[in-house]
Amino acid sequence: MADLSYLDAVILGIVEGLTEYLPVSSTGHLTITEKLLGLAVDDPAVTAYTAVIQLGAIAATLIYFFTDIVRFARAWFRGLSSAEGRHDPDYGLAWAVVIGSLPVGLVGFLARDLIEGALRSLWVVAAALVVWSVVMVVAERMHTRFERRGAVRGEHAVTPMDGFVIGLVQCFSLIPGVSRSGATISAGLARGIDRVTATRLSFFLAIPALSAAGVFQAVQQRHDLVIFGVGPMLVGLVVAFVVAYASIAWLLRFVASNSLLPFVWYRVALGVLLAVALGASWIGAS
Repeated sequence: MADLSYLDAVILGIVEGLTEYLPVSSTGHLTITEKLLGLAVDDPAVTAYTAVIQLGAIAATLIYFFTDIVRFARAWFRGLSSAEGRHDPDYGLAWAVVIGSLPVGLVGFLARDLIEGALRSLWVVAAALVVWSVVMVVAERMHTRFERRGAVRGEHAVTPMDGFVIGLVQCFSLIPGVSRSGATISAGLARGIDRVTATRLSFFLAIPALSAAGVFQAVQQRHDLVIFGVGPMLVGLVVAFVVAYASIAWLLRFVASNSLLPFVWYRVALGVLLAVALGASWIGAS
């Protein structure tokens, strides 16, 4: 097992924070980066470290959307206790997040051995980067049709059914290379939800999904957390938090006036480059 230097910690923190919420696949990028740094991607200590710095990105989401989270929580509890509260649009959005968070949690738990095993191959990452890019293009075209009909919906029109459908699509993000945000934003666009709302909903769905996964991994592999030392762990955590916070702010501004197509071209280029590197044996698949 290779040691983890402070430079390695900074690099992994940047990659985690930058790619966790952009539709390019954080798992895929972290796997590639770990391989390039000489780390064993299937090493329990590496997996545990990744789970810890992911919590930094989650914390960035909680702080960035704290006001929204409090508002939705109040609306949800108020709606549970009164008929009047159930007419609040935030009540429906809160239910969309609750319902949408369940499928990925169930599938992720049941398929955890497959996800942590065979699917960690870089060949899977290369294929998923390219294949899911096609899905993103289709979602963009479907969204364009909604725009032409003037049928695009905003945040107050999001329904629990939207949450359920987007939650089902989110399960595909368990495949490294697909991207959780790429899956959920695309599903939102395909449902006729406006770009900013689809992106915000993707962030809201990330909170329970990533929190549960991060805490579960950290607890399950708690004995491996100390291997790299407290220092590199804290550095990676803080760097991931700062970069993720900036990425959230940037992505919300970007999608307000741009499509996801620039990310599609990046994903395809990276997928093809990765496949070439694997085929030429410049990098190992696992």
